[in-house]
Amino acid sequence: MAGRAHHYYVYVVALDDKVWNEARFRRANPGYRFDRPCVYVGMTGLDPDLRFDRHKAGIQANRFVRDYGLRLMPELYDVFNPMPCRGAQDMEVELAIGLREAGYGVWQA
Repeated sequence: MAGRAHHYYVYVVALDDKVWNEARFRRANPGYRFDRPCVYVGMTGLDPDLRFDRHKAGIQANRFVRDYGLRLMPELYDVFNPMPCRGAQDMEVELAIGLREAGYGVWQA
């Protein structure tokens, strides 16, 4: 079972700038800098590519990813993966905080 211990991933999805028209997204990002992208940060036990496809298909989907998701941004998360479940849960929050502090518009559920 040890081989399954590190099969969780954090991932970041680039969102279309139109997500800024959503009041909930704007309220969650008071420090957003318009020269930075809007993103969704998540964690999964699936391969991030498969998880993104599931979001877009409406399967256990976050609405912002389903409606505004453009592509994965592996340059922001590949270095962390894979990891244990607890590590992915913590990293999802830490990555979202770090990106928000860097001026990104971030949704993390």
